[in-house]
Formats: sequence, structure tokens, C-alpha cells
Amino acid sequence: MFDGGKAATDRRRYLEKVIKRDPTDVFSNEDNHYLHRTERHVRAVAKHVRLVEICRKLGIGSECGGELTESEDWLPLLDAVADDLPTALHWVMFLPNIKSLCDDEQQAKWLPLCRDWKVIGCYAQTELGHGSNVRALETTATFVPESKGGQKGGSFIIHSPSMTAAKFWPGTLGRTANHAMVIARLIDGEGVDRGIHNFIVPLRSMEDHSLLPGVKTGDIGPKIGYNNMDNGFAYFDKVEIPRRNMAMRFAEVDEHGKYSKKHVSDAASKVAYITMMQVRAMIVMGSSKALSMGTTINIRYSAVRKQGYNEDGKTEVQVLDYKQQQHRIFPLLAASYCFFFSGRKLWDNLKKIEDKLISQKPVTKAQVADIHATSSALKSFNTMVAADGIEECRKACGGHGFLASSGLPELMCSYLQSPTVEGDNHMLPQQVIKVLLKLVQAVQSGEGVDAYTTCDSYSLVPSLKALLGGQREKCLAVNKTDMKDLPTLLLAFRHRAAMLLVKVAKQLNDDVMNGKSMQEAWNYALVAMAKASKAYSLFLLLRNFMEAILEEQRSQLLGRAEVSVLGDLARLFALYWMESDLGDFIHDGYLTAKQASWVAPNVLESLDAIRPNAVALADARDLSDFRLKSALGRYDGNVYPHILKAAYKDPLNSVDPGPAYDPELKRLITGGVGVYNGTASRL
Repeated sequence: MFDGGKAATDRRRYLEKVIKRDPTDVFSNEDNHYLHRTERHVRAVAKHVRLVEICRKLGIGSECGGELTESEDWLPLLDAVADDLPTALHWVMFLPNIKSLCDDEQQAKWLPLCRDWKVIGCYAQTELGHGSNVRALETTATFVPESKGGQKGGSFIIHSPSMTAAKFWPGTLGRTANHAMVIARLIDGEGVDRGIHNFIVPLRSMEDHSLLPGVKTGDIGPKIGYNNMDNGFAYFDKVEIPRRNMAMRFAEVDEHGKYSKKHVSDAASKVAYITMMQVRAMIVMGSSKALSMGTTINIRYSAVRKQGYNEDGKTEVQVLDYKQQQHRIFPLLAASYCFFFSGRKLWDNLKKIEDKLISQKPVTKAQVADIHATSSALKSFNTMVAADGIEECRKACGGHGFLASSGLPELMCSYLQSPTVEGDNHMLPQQVIKVLLKLVQAVQSGEGVDAYTTCDSYSLVPSLKALLGGQREKCLAVNKTDMKDLPTLLLAFRHRAAMLLVKVAKQLNDDVMNGKSMQEAWNYALVAMAKASKAYSLFLLLRNFMEAILEEQRSQLLGRAEVSVLGDLARLFALYWMESDLGDFIHDGYLTAKQASWVAPNVLESLDAIRPNAVALADARDLSDFRLKSALGRYDGNVYPHILKAAYKDPLNSVDPGPAYDPELKRLITGGVGVYNGTASRL
């Protein structure tokens, strides 16, 4: 199910064996915790080079013209390597930008160089002084015609006019990339600031990797995690590039410096937008993978670890049998499954829209805006839950979770970038609500609702109509069992999302009517927007989970038992988050006090339902020991010998007495520096 069929699973397992059994041993992660950051970075680059070498030898990528990052094998191979590669931004951001924003002639020049790894690129947008506020970026790209000293056909001068204009944070930029897609303010031949545009800027020689004139780059230094990656800074001191290094699919500057927008089809601009949105979809899918690794480690360890005694006073209790442990971990297990289905659906929907656009079939602005809202909402919510959830898995492993050899500290710290990259999680809800408010307006006016019929947000329309029409929606559960019914729970989440959305709309309207400017009213509504975006995310997640269960059942890929246990996970996911945000559901009377009282007991019953299958549900992700890199999360449960093995490997234990004995401890213990002689001089 996770791989998309037996053939895909067999292929993934084959690729994992290729990596694990590589005779160079470069892919070994056993010594990772004991290596200096520089050593890990160098080793990670070596892994990438060896990976490319293997792919060429096996013919991987031949099916797509040699561009192996487009091969269906590429992502499984990256998972198999089980380590962060410093080259990642080349295929995550640099290539998609070229394909989306460069014209055909430019793509014909740059894509073969990227395919052959002659050009390794990154995406340089964020600056030391500005991140999310793209319009405030300071880096400039000023046109210089040939007649005034520019190159033949004209040039752009890329310049960092201040300290805060230095590019800061882009991955792959520091030591690895030799080119960057630089986001800069275009100053045309008339001196007019044309706003933000993209420019391909050579950073380093393609012969010896030395920095080119005017370019200064480096690594930004150690981070809380993700330290294989050379997140970098770049300062440009009047760096000259050819005019045609400006990405010119949608706008161009001619040889005389005249700026013009190109008349491209509406479909072409949407394809570019969808291509970039796929990066966000990858992050949504990644939230499931990361969280599943955390829950797998914890659940396996909690099944092995014992604490306290049963009533007989002799048999120790598995930590996994304690309700408190289940309440901490099982909802995260459910979320990892839930995130998988929504990530898959988001990716599929983006590909469907892209295919329609390429085949010149109609795609509306409402559809593109809607999937932008979906991707923004899910990216914001999923990555926050995954980041917090991995840390909860670590803490729920007790003291051993603090060990690097548990695998959880590095998993957590490396994942912590995800809530920030590609849209900060506290900024994205604004984009979600901006789209959804248009739906509220359409429902309120009765005009334009039909444009949303194929959109995710259209599912909110029944509740929006009721709320805006003055009708009261109520939960129809009449007993505790009814409150476990998935369709009943879904209606509750739909109502909550619509209610909070209408609340935002009303707050904005009231504040403007009472004299606030729109900007001030918007600022005051940000907290409410975050709540509404979260509510919309949870509605989508539960709906997608339920629909996916039915699809898997129809496909007969899963049997009745598997479908039943997936239903248990969906039920726990819904009830857990309902209990967490119970005030939202009773705020306007949707749930009565009696109905609300059934939620917590149902959560506990759902934990009971999942417990017999918990280990199997973790194992179903088929995460090998090689990928998990965890002494605690071993498939065979042989935890304690591997904790000790990891301890013995530490270089601190390589000599005896320890490396600090001579001369330091020796001076203290035998040299007498600590002997008290009863006198002291006062300085």
C-alpha cells in the first residue's frame, strides 16, 4: 500500500540492498555520531557521488533521458541512503526553477549541464535581513548594455548593496553549488525597479570549484540539526552575468535594456506555479515518513522496555501497555498514516492539474488557488505535528531517548527545519484563509460557488450555507457509540472548520466597520486565522483518510482486517484531536455537554483497539534497521546489546586511561594540585 503495489515494494527493497551492500562501504552510517561536522559533510558528498555512479552503472535514469532525479527510483534511493545529502537543493529547487521559469532555449542550455552534474545548483532567495517578505529583498540585478561596457548582448550586475542583502540560509550554497538561482530586484535599462526576478548566477569555476570574481560564499556554521547540509551565505560584489542568465519564460529584457512581460498562455503560467507547489507537496509527504520513523522507534522500544510489575508481583509490564504511553504515541502513529494518505492525494492532484494544463485542458484559477490553500494548510499543520511528535517519541523513550544512538535526537533536530522552509508555519495560514474567504464571499452572495465544485474547499459549502443562513448545525450522536462513527466525526470537523472561517470573516468585517484599516484588521485576525487553518487541515486530513480507506478496500489491495485497523487509526485520529480542541466543538452548541463527555472515554477505547496491532502497524512501514539508525528501534528487539555496542564505539573510549588523564587528571589525582594544606595566600 505504501509503495503503490507489490512490484514497487520489490523494487524498493532491491534498491535498498544495492545501497546497503555497496562494497565501498561509503553508505555506512554506523560512525555518524562520532564524526566531526566537516567529516560528515565530506562523507555525505561522497555518498552522493557514489550514488550517481551506481545509477549510471545500473542505467537508472535512462528511461527519462539520463536525468536520474526524474526517475521513479530516485526517491527510494534517497530513502535508502538514509542520510542527508548536501546536493539536495539541486533537484529540490534549482531544477524545478529552471523548468518553470526559463524559456525553451535556456532550458536547452542548462538542463543537460544539470543532468550530467557539471552544474550543481541551489536556490538563493532568503537574505540575512529578509525571508518571507520577498518584496523587501535587497539584492539587485542591474542591466548594463553592451554600449556601456556590458557583455555582448548586454549584462546584469548582481550586487549585494548592504550587509543585510547577503544571501543567508540557502541549502547547498555554502560549499557545494557552483551555480545559484538568485532572486534579485531587476533594474532595467531605464533604471526602473521591475521587482523580483530570477537569475542564474555562476558561483564557482566548473574547472576547479574556485570562487569566481566578486563572489563570496561560505557555510553559515553549525545548526541545531541537518548539519550535513552546507546552508550558506553569499555576498555579490558587482558580479557580471550574461543578459540571458535572467529566467525569461514570463518576462525579458532585450539587448537595449527594455523590459517587457511575455504573452504566454494562461496554462504555461499555471504549470510553472504547480511545479513549484510540488516542493511543498514533497514536504507534506515527508512529514509522514519522518513521523513514522519516530513512532516506529518508540513503539518497538516500548514493546521491549519493561517498567513496574503486574498484580502477581513477578511479571514486569511492557511500557507499551500503559495507557499514558499509548495516549502519547498512538495518536502520532495514526497521524503518520493519515499524513501519508493526504500527502499522496495532494501529490496526485497536483500531477493531474499539471497533466491537464500540458494537454491544454481547462483548469480554473479557483482550482489552482484551492490546491495552493490545501498545500499551505497541510504543510503548516503536518510539519508542526511531525516535529513536535518526533520529540514526544524521544521523551517517551525515557533516558535512553537522550542517547544519540537512539536515532531520535538527530531525526528530530534534522526535521526541525521543516516547519520553517517553504513558508513558515505561522505565515502560511494567511494564504489559506485568503483563498477560503473568497469561498465564504461566494456562498454569501450566491454567486460563483459552482467554480469550486471540483475543489477541496467545496466540501465546506453545506456548513457555510447553514452558518451564513442563520441555521444551527448540531451533532446527531445519541449515545457514546455514535460518537465513534467516522461520518459523524467528519461532519463535526467540517462544521468546526466552517464556523471558525466565518468567525474570521466576521471579525475582519466588524473591525473594518469600526474604523480599523484593512491591514490593522488583518493583523488582529491572525490568531483566528491560524485556528481556522488548523481546523481546515484536520477536516481535510480526516476526509482524505476516510476516502483512502474506501479506495484501498475497493482496490482489494487490502483485506477486511487491514481496512478495519485503518478505521481504528482514523477514529483515534479524529477523537484525539476533538478532545484536544473540545472547546471549538461546544463553542456554538454543535456538541452538547453530554456529547462532549463521550469523547474522552472513546479515546481510551480507541487506544485499546489499536494496542494489539501497534507493533505490526509500525513494522508495516518496512523501515529497515539500516534506515532507522537506532539502537532502540531495532526490528529484532535486541536493544540493550546495541546500546552498549554504540557506547564502546565512542572514540572517548578508545584509550585507557582516558584521553584527559595525562596531564590533566593526573595533575589533580597524583600531582597534588588539589591537596588542602590549611593555608592560602590572599591575592
